[in-house]
Amino acid sequence: MVVIRLARGGAKKRPFFNIVATDSRNPRDGRFIERVGFYNPVAADGEVKFRVATDRLGYWSGVGAQMSPTVARLVKQFAAQNGIPAAGAGVGGASAAATGEAAGA
Repeated sequence: MVVIRLARGGAKKRPFFNIVATDSRNPRDGRFIERVGFYNPVAADGEVKFRVATDRLGYWSGVGAQMSPTVARLVKQFAAQNGIPAAGAGVGGASAAATGEAAGA
């Protein structure tokens, strides 16, 4: 099963996480299919703390990839701060709403 989760990088006491799509059987920091973003929890004020390619996140969610609870929380949190729709709902959530509206009409 494909999962979207965090892969740790960075130095000791300076964590940096890549958001990756990977097979669930691979190790946390091991091989991955695609890097879809990053999260830097110790970013300075001028630095970017979180970035994700929402189109790729939507694609992977659409083909059945499951987000880890931490990635889902980060996406939701930063989407709310920036006033954009959460990409975690992505393709699956958008298509279900579209079909529901079409069926109801």
